[in-house]
Amino acid sequence: MAERDIITMSQKEMKRLHVIHKVREGLLKQKQAAEMISLSERQIRRIVKRISDEGDKGIQHRSRGKESNRRLPKKLVERVTRLYQERYQGFGPTLMAEKLFEVEGIAVSKETVRTWLMESGHWQRERKGRPHRQWRERKSHYGEMLQLDGSHHDWFAGRRPPCVLMAYIDDATNRVYGRFYEYEGTIPAMDSFKRYIRRHGIPLSVYMDKHTTYKSPAEPSLEDEINGKTPLSEFGRALTELAVQIIHAHSPQAKGRIERLFKTLQDRLVKEMTIRGINTIAEANRFLTKYLAVHNKRFTVKAKDPSDLHRDIPAGLNLDKILCIRTKRTLRNDFTIAHNRKLYQIEQQVRTKELTVEEMVNGSMFISHNDVRLPFREITARPEKQHEPTPMPRKRKGYTPSPYHPWHKANRQFFIQMRRQSKKPMEVAGL
Repeated sequence: MAERDIITMSQKEMKRLHVIHKVREGLLKQKQAAEMISLSERQIRRIVKRISDEGDKGIQHRSRGKESNRRLPKKLVERVTRLYQERYQGFGPTLMAEKLFEVEGIAVSKETVRTWLMESGHWQRERKGRPHRQWRERKSHYGEMLQLDGSHHDWFAGRRPPCVLMAYIDDATNRVYGRFYEYEGTIPAMDSFKRYIRRHGIPLSVYMDKHTTYKSPAEPSLEDEINGKTPLSEFGRALTELAVQIIHAHSPQAKGRIERLFKTLQDRLVKEMTIRGINTIAEANRFLTKYLAVHNKRFTVKAKDPSDLHRDIPAGLNLDKILCIRTKRTLRNDFTIAHNRKLYQIEQQVRTKELTVEEMVNGSMFISHNDVRLPFREITARPEKQHEPTPMPRKRKGYTPSPYHPWHKANRQFFIQMRRQSKKPMEVAGL
């Protein structure tokens, strides 16, 4: 049986071949064929001649199966693959393409890097399902709304314990501000917000989740219900005093802009700090200032309206007095108060039942009454109470009832009744 040659063609080539056969059979003119398959008449004549000389395989492109003249050298592919294994393990194709250009001086596109990594088995394309979300238009002005959140992550890749990145992103422009802290709480939130407004100004509103730092879990009191108020956390109270509108998100997806930012930083920022050997929060905060300047220059978008709605800090406003933790404490008769399991002596006579303890973001503490700070000192050693020896309990004597006690009378009647029933002589005591 004679072997037959198998010619592989695409649907487009099969369509062209069908039309060219009609031209050769005289059923179509070359001009009509050119219009049908969107080629020039000259090209039609060339294809007809090629098929007449070579057969149906002449419809295939001459470069099929040949390597491209623009193909990069194989040594470059091996070098990039080796760099990925030795230095850039875990980097995505986009980030690795950037590092290859910045550090190694190799200019290749991210898709080329992706293809090389996938061919070598070091990268796999991820396909994720996307749930339906309703799109929300960006705010129109810079400073109209900030998205705030804290990201708990192993930012130092195991070189020190995990910490938190407190980050702010402007909804209109994507401009980012951030700072590392040991934990996510009231003091880190106040400190980062104070640093932000000193640099950019006071925004109109802040969009954040329902973490207890930002939203108080306390139930409203009867007075709050009558006045139509809701309990505020200390951070929420400070924002209210600064006339900043508080908006709470009902889900992480609602503030997706900052959630996507964290996903990017957890990939890129961690690797950048690893390359530079950054091991402490202080070093990370210094590097973060430079890193975010480059990040903002690259990813910031132009707001719909060029106006900046950040407000300047009013002259004479004491930010430290607003951005602090205030706690009410009862003044005892000996002019002492208890706070955080410590005892403090007020060194000035004051006529009140309640004082306010103010804990600042820098760790200092003040005690005040009607906005007047009072002198105080911590009582480090309390006098020990002298305990009196406990007297030994006296031994109780047994109680013996008198012969005429009703108990004896009841017993005598019981024995008499028993003797009468048995008709046997019985000795009854006391008879």
